[in-house]
Amino acid sequence: MGESNQHRQLVTTIEATLAGQFPELEVVDIDVHGGRSGRLTVYVDRPGGVDLVLCEAVTRALDDLRDRYALEVSSPGLDRPLRTAAQFARATGQRVYVKTDTRLAGRAVFRGRLTESGADVVRLTLDEGAALDIRSTR
Repeated sequence: MGESNQHRQLVTTIEATLAGQFPELEVVDIDVHGGRSGRLTVYVDRPGGVDLVLCEAVTRALDDLRDRYALEVSSPGLDRPLRTAAQFARATGQRVYVKTDTRLAGRAVFRGRLTESGADVVRLTLDEGAALDIRSTR
């Protein structure tokens, strides 16, 4: 999955803004629709889950971004995306859906059990039974 520098910088800014006030909070992902002056959705999670009170507090903490975006803060839900090595590590043993930027073994979409996770590679046992290593391109 490729991310632009602008996307990564925005995630870094959001994480830095929230780190002191919400040390257990994880910024799972962000979506920007419509570019600048568009809508920014920030997906957050924490042990014990996300509730409306937390979403309101995070929205207030990110108030500076409201000058540039219509801001939404939400839970990632049950089908949360896996973006970082830590997120993949926590999902080890679970059934996952992976979409790659480049084709591997003739395809770019894989479903199976995440059996191993490292900094640069994850291993899936595909639904068809074969094992597949997917390497990070970052």
